[in-house]
Amino acid sequence: MYHLKITRKTEPLSKQWDRKAEKSGLRHTVYSVNGDEYTGEWLHNKKHGKGSQVWKKAGAVYDGDWKFGKRDGYGTLRKLQPSSAQYVRVYSGAWKNDKKEGYGTHFYSATACYEGEWLENERNGWGRMRYENGDIYEGQWLRDRRHGQGLLLLANHNRYEGSWEDGRENGYGRFYFLDKGRVYEGFWVDGVPKCGTVCDLGREHAPRPPTYPIPETNTVPLMIYD
Repeated sequence: MYHLKITRKTEPLSKQWDRKAEKSGLRHTVYSVNGDEYTGEWLHNKKHGKGSQVWKKAGAVYDGDWKFGKRDGYGTLRKLQPSSAQYVRVYSGAWKNDKKEGYGTHFYSATACYEGEWLENERNGWGRMRYENGDIYEGQWLRDRRHGQGLLLLANHNRYEGSWEDGRENGYGRFYFLDKGRVYEGFWVDGVPKCGTVCDLGREHAPRPPTYPIPETNTVPLMIYD
């Protein structure tokens, strides 16, 4: 009587070692040969979940959510300041596919920051930007430029309210010269007023009013006789 012998296929040792060495779940700090290090959760050898990444050469630290090896969710990015040898917060907010996307705050310096919506690492949607010179813009953005409806409040308290396109005043808007007690209302093209009217507004309380007020125009009715 003959018996059929079935040979079992054995898994190569290399695959066995890879399977045993696969990183999944919470792990201690994993160091790279270039000096980078990661501490946190893994899934199938990819950073996934909560974790902290240190990029030694770039002088940056990210602490937050990961998804299949990329920053995704909520997290904070810090960068090393050579002058103080301290890590300073650069961005806190939403991430998607390793880029800033959603709502977050970016700190450009100690006095300049943007808080609002992001899309693929660019300011996009609604947001508020405070500049180093004291100016503040609040309104719509498109591809990292002021675009749509927005308010620009200058450091001297003068302000512009109206339409923007490609980072400049374009379309209908009002500019309030509060230091002089006047307001311009009309249309703008690439940051330059082109067609509109100027009138006094609070001139008696302005810190630097013009010498003479703008004269009022009186309309005379037109009489037609047969």
